[in-house]
Amino acid sequence: MKSKIHKFKVLLLATFLIVSFLKTNAQNGSALYQQNCAMCHGADLNGGNAPSLIDGVWMFGAEDGYLFRNIKFGIAHLGMPSYEKVLKDTEIREIMKFIRESEKKVGAVKPPITKVLETLDYNIDVEVFAEGLEVPWAIDFIDANTALITERPGRLRVVKNGKLQTEPIKNIPAVVNAGQGGLLDVAIDPNYATNGWVYLAYSHVLDHITEGKRPPAMTRLERGKIKNNTWIDNEIIFEAPHETYRTTRHHYGCRIVFNPEGYLFFSIGERGAAEHAQDFTLPNGKVHRIYKDGSIPESNPFFSEKNAIKSIYSLGNRNIQGMAIHPETGELWATEHGPMGGDELNLIEAGKNYGWPVITYGLNYNGTVITELTHKPGLEQPILYWKPSTAVCGLDFYTGALFKKWKNKLMVGALKYEEVRLLDIEDERVMHQEIIVKGQGRVRDVTTGPDGAIYVVLNKPGTVLRLTPKEE
Repeated sequence: MKSKIHKFKVLLLATFLIVSFLKTNAQNGSALYQQNCAMCHGADLNGGNAPSLIDGVWMFGAEDGYLFRNIKFGIAHLGMPSYEKVLKDTEIREIMKFIRESEKKVGAVKPPITKVLETLDYNIDVEVFAEGLEVPWAIDFIDANTALITERPGRLRVVKNGKLQTEPIKNIPAVVNAGQGGLLDVAIDPNYATNGWVYLAYSHVLDHITEGKRPPAMTRLERGKIKNNTWIDNEIIFEAPHETYRTTRHHYGCRIVFNPEGYLFFSIGERGAAEHAQDFTLPNGKVHRIYKDGSIPESNPFFSEKNAIKSIYSLGNRNIQGMAIHPETGELWATEHGPMGGDELNLIEAGKNYGWPVITYGLNYNGTVITELTHKPGLEQPILYWKPSTAVCGLDFYTGALFKKWKNKLMVGALKYEEVRLLDIEDERVMHQEIIVKGQGRVRDVTTGPDGAIYVVLNKPGTVLRLTPKEE
């Protein structure tokens, strides 16, 4: 009997201690918030000198990882201080927990799509072009009435006459839908009207690996044709040597663009192996140039180098997910994901080395130094870098007729900051930049449509927006 009473007392005491610990932690989160955050964000989290934290709007990244880094390392240019030396990581997570619980209590939800946007030159009407998509990644247009949209899990969708078709294209190549991998870019051949070619980039996995091990993967390019809603006549136009495949599931790239001379350019991220970006015997961390049928130009800068990947056009690129050809000069421009800080806009030229990871303006995500160097002879400087990172993604020069004042200006999408920026570039210099879309969702792609409208792909909430000037 005494033994049972003793066990009961021990259990009761343990329960009391656990409950007390949980209550203390909850109080710590609230108390830590009041001590460190309330002065700017308000004692009730509804905002003050800084924005509300419970209105469903996250201007600098909604995910927990972004929130953690914003608190720890600050957003210096906006007056948000770093708490790295003030708060322990566990204390930051307690504050985050308190914020998330407060969001739930008030039922915070992301506001609906803004119907009208204001910019320096135009008021813009915003309409939903397509919705209900699962992680859309890219968009391109076959003609004025037909658009193709990739969904990262491995589906190619069609929007016909303004309506998203129920059935995806059949027989699309298998992808490894894990991490950042999946079906990535789609690009329509400039001569589609006569040849019908459509190009896809995706993460390809090897299936002959020993059981129990994660199979390695790499970015692969394929072209095919669409007939009766089916992918046919497909051809692999780029596949890296299988020994270069990696078991990581991030930093695949990949964008596809065509220049007026008939070359096809595409990017492959360094796949999480930074040092590979400096090695021309490996495909990752590079921009590649091929012909549209997959053959390799002998004029490529490393074509004659022993053991080099012949398709390499530039190296030292961390993870390019935005590429565009200037409509007048034919120059290749790219936006590149940096680490924490140091997203880059680069003018890509043959044989040049863009420095990753030897030089960078960013840090590791844990705040440690990658390198002390931002410059080194023989390594290219970015045209522009963003610090902190906006998570640049999707890129296009505006070439339509609706926004006449924006002719040839560069549209830059951003995932983390949920925005589209408009850059005015003259003589390889960014003269001005303006945010024209903000807070609508994570921008994965942005492009000029054949109708002159601007199309913005939001992988969250799975929507494509169409922007047109508002009639006054």
